[in-house]
Amino acid sequence: MRLKPHILLRKNPFLLLLVTGVLVACDTSMTDLQQFVTQTKQRSSGDVEPLPEFPKYESFIYDSTQLRDPFKELSKLAQKQGQPEDTGPRPDAARQKQPLEFFPLDSLKMVGVLRQQQTQWGLVKAPDGTIHRVLKGHYAGKNHGKIENVNETQIALVELVPDGLGNWVKREAKLSLGEE
Repeated sequence: MRLKPHILLRKNPFLLLLVTGVLVACDTSMTDLQQFVTQTKQRSSGDVEPLPEFPKYESFIYDSTQLRDPFKELSKLAQKQGQPEDTGPRPDAARQKQPLEFFPLDSLKMVGVLRQQQTQWGLVKAPDGTIHRVLKGHYAGKNHGKIENVNETQIALVELVPDGLGNWVKREAKLSLGEE
């Protein structure tokens, strides 16, 4: 069904007044707009500060030709620089590893001592729950820890740890009875 506009205006007088008001308000004269533009152009524009002077950018050239190659081992670098190779202690690579050498030293616990005739054994509990008997000369821990002394309260070891330059240094360690 199509609505005819003249019928709508007759039935709704408010709509008729609204359309008449809109048509009367339209004016082709633009004098007020032209007057506003003229006034705006005549106003003094504020002084704009000049842009600040920026210092000239100086580029930086990175030269790493005199620096150490980060992908070369430090031990090879030390040998190249004329440092004598260390003749200090070294772990015995041919020696067969003992059971306690497969665990980090801090995971091992001294749980007691066992005396058999003149021999005093240290009792060490591994993380897997196994208790091992150790004597002076046995090894424990992943850092080639050699047991130096066993007494009633502790087991003293000397570990061989790498120093980062291809050499080995001795480090003392101990397992104490009841220490967690």
